[in-house]
Amino acid sequence: MTPEPPDGSSGVEDDDSVSEPSAAPPDADASVDNNAHDDDDADDGAAAVAEAPHRHVAHSWQEARQLAFDCAVPISSSPILLRHALGRTLAVDLTALHDMPHYASSAMDGWAVNGSGPWILAEPGQRLAPHQASPINTGGLIPPGAKAVLRSESGVIAPDEDGLPVLKLGGGAKPGEPRNGEHIRKAAEEAAAGEVLIKAGAVLNPAHLALAALAGHDALPVLGKAMVRLVLTGAEVVSTGVPAPGEVRDTFGPQLGAVVEMLGGICAGEVKIGDSDAEWLAALEDTEDTGAAHDPVGGAESAGETLPADVVITTGGTGRSGTDHLRRTVAELGGRLLIDGIAMRPGHPAVLAELPDGRFVIGLPGNPLAAMMALSTIGAPLLAALGHGTPPPVTEVPCGTMIEPDPGRTRLMPFRMLYGMASPAQHTGPGMMRGLAAADGILVVPPHGVQLGEPVPAFALPWGAALPEPAPAKAAAKPATKRTARKPAPEGPVDWSGLLG
Repeated sequence: MTPEPPDGSSGVEDDDSVSEPSAAPPDADASVDNNAHDDDDADDGAAAVAEAPHRHVAHSWQEARQLAFDCAVPISSSPILLRHALGRTLAVDLTALHDMPHYASSAMDGWAVNGSGPWILAEPGQRLAPHQASPINTGGLIPPGAKAVLRSESGVIAPDEDGLPVLKLGGGAKPGEPRNGEHIRKAAEEAAAGEVLIKAGAVLNPAHLALAALAGHDALPVLGKAMVRLVLTGAEVVSTGVPAPGEVRDTFGPQLGAVVEMLGGICAGEVKIGDSDAEWLAALEDTEDTGAAHDPVGGAESAGETLPADVVITTGGTGRSGTDHLRRTVAELGGRLLIDGIAMRPGHPAVLAELPDGRFVIGLPGNPLAAMMALSTIGAPLLAALGHGTPPPVTEVPCGTMIEPDPGRTRLMPFRMLYGMASPAQHTGPGMMRGLAAADGILVVPPHGVQLGEPVPAFALPWGAALPEPAPAKAAAKPATKRTARKPAPEGPVDWSGLLG
């Protein structure tokens, strides 16, 4: 793997080169991070001679985004344990499996009573005859024959004229207490068996889960979501501390799984590998037990086992140098490339492939900003399609500066909203994260550039707020009619031309 220079800059653009005649020359402003060589499209110039059969016209940004959405079908719904269903989308209406509550119970500590007092005390749980009572606690089963519950503070045990203990109204009792049905939670008071409690399409919140448990459910049918496995590559990548010369710090481990979750996937684990063909092949081979796929009720999820992936996301290895293995590994596994490069910057070397077993492979460039732009372009729509969603929205924002043309490719630029206009951020080299960390969204700059104040396509960040809707065009104000001041009428013929002003 190509090590990162001490100053963090490789001097070559990671994904400038687009394999089409109109591509602009490489940009010198670039910094590298994980697996920098796979983004070094300067290498493509040398490799192109040796790999001429691989030259192709890269997909446009819009084409790549649409293809990534169209190539997938939604994952079928499946039941999932209640504890794992938070935030998932309910696939069918949820009904009560029994009356709620399924028995009449006491709403107070006190006595279950039948008729008016005083009451003869009976054993708890037995049928109450008229003028009988038995002790009961909050939530306790109302015994047969009971008509009401007398609160503990409203009754007192005292001897009758024969000296036997009986229940009488105490000083805290209200007039007429207890009335029939008072302090009794009736069966089916909240819902009857079969009643719809939550409509299909609801995004499940904690209260939904508690309601489902009360209704007798252990698992809920939810719309499918893609299980995503991460393959982080690079022998020179370190996970902790300050990297030594020739090493680079892992920027994907801390963020990529979280971004996948924000985009609608489920991160099913990650593996770190080096740069050999054997490691790549082992990482992409489907060696897991497919019998547990999407079967959390069967125990795989509750046991913490890794479920088979619907999508594998790799980092690095998307270039064409001798240490880039993605395309070679996909071919060896019998897969096919759906997207092999995108006419965009940064993120040009991104790859989308499909393996014979139906898994998708997203190959992200090794530089972190380039990878995030590639993930936004093909990962976001793919995960949306698999998860029964729609493509992430693209809106328009007014551009706060003029952006020069870059024929043949779309540029994705992190931006800040300043005074109601989108201003491209600084520190946005392919290997930099500072500009993205402070950004409000991403500009999608077309190849012909943008003029100051011109609306430009943009999309929000997965972790950011939605972008403001474009202001509706205002109807042009009707100019006020100008009236010429009346002049004194001259002698002779009247000149009306002055009234036409």
